[in-house]
Amino acid sequence: MNQAKIFPYFQPIVGIASGKIIGYEALARQVGPQSNIISAGELFSSPHIADQQLIEWDRIVRLQALQKFSESNGTGYLTLNISAKWIDYLSDFNSLPTLLMLEKFNIDRNRIIIEITESKGDLDKLVEVVNVYRKHGLKVAIDDFGAGFSQLERVMAIQPDIIKLDMRLFKEATKGGIASDIVHLLTRLAKRTGCRIVCEGVETAEEFFFGLSCGAQYMQGYLFSPAEADFKDSSHFQEQIGILRKTFLDNTLSREQRKIQYIAKIKTLCEQLKQALESDFNLNHLAAQPFEESGVLRFYLCNNDGEQISSNFNFAQGKWFEDVTQIGFNWAWRPYFYQLLALESEKDGYRLVTSERYRDFNTDVLCKTLSLRLDEKRILLVDIAAEWL
Repeated sequence: MNQAKIFPYFQPIVGIASGKIIGYEALARQVGPQSNIISAGELFSSPHIADQQLIEWDRIVRLQALQKFSESNGTGYLTLNISAKWIDYLSDFNSLPTLLMLEKFNIDRNRIIIEITESKGDLDKLVEVVNVYRKHGLKVAIDDFGAGFSQLERVMAIQPDIIKLDMRLFKEATKGGIASDIVHLLTRLAKRTGCRIVCEGVETAEEFFFGLSCGAQYMQGYLFSPAEADFKDSSHFQEQIGILRKTFLDNTLSREQRKIQYIAKIKTLCEQLKQALESDFNLNHLAAQPFEESGVLRFYLCNNDGEQISSNFNFAQGKWFEDVTQIGFNWAWRPYFYQLLALESEKDGYRLVTSERYRDFNTDVLCKTLSLRLDEKRILLVDIAAEWL
């Protein structure tokens, strides 16, 4: 293999808030059989090439990338991919090759992000190397977050500055379903740990919008640009991103307005239900109200200790029916219950408290539970389909 034919290309990473290019990821490229430029990914993932050879080629690409980065007039970051399993071959953590390269080209180390790839490698050594990088001012990212438990384990051990979502999971999540729930959960975890989130592999406007809904601060992908030989002006994609943000805002605003209208309708139905339950109620009379088309699944009553004191009154196919199996269950540990009591203790009671979305065990429907005070001794809980929320 001719080493001179392995070289870096640079894919821009854009900041959503500013619309500017905030940095680049250096990616290895090679000359293909038709003298075209192709990814060197297959080369670096080949099981037939020794790790030592791959490490040598990787360092050649890294050196070239840093040299070109040092000669540019940009102000952003450069992300360098380093395989976790290659760290096992390091013998002296005090003279890491990347740090020596940065010293050679006199590059501000605060502008360099080390992106840890692959799930293999000794975790203790990885943590030690990361600490050395951080000591010298470099930031650390974890690639393919969500690809497996090992990545969660790394997040807990390394506490990265940046998390890049697993591309396959991200693309699957844009279709909805459980993958979407998982990505939203992962991004919430990332934000709670103070990590910045990068969505990579963004190819369509729909994927861009999904990334925004997840709270991603940065994106990269063919929607903007493939990896190229040269750097662009930082404002190159500002107009495009501005249009995308505006479209997202318009679409989201319309959706939020529909949600508000739906919530108002649900509140009205809950008030009607509350009034009916304040005295002896007639299920057939309640069935005449538009509960089913509004997504109301069931209601039940609890006492102030969280114990369920009524049947589940389920609504389906235009009729109410009773399910006594959960009488005596206690729901005091659910947030929608104790939050209502906490509001009342602060003189802010008699209002509607809403749970987070969850998947109902019996119906497999995505739900939310609403809780409100019925009287001094009883609390009304209403389960609704969450498709509008």
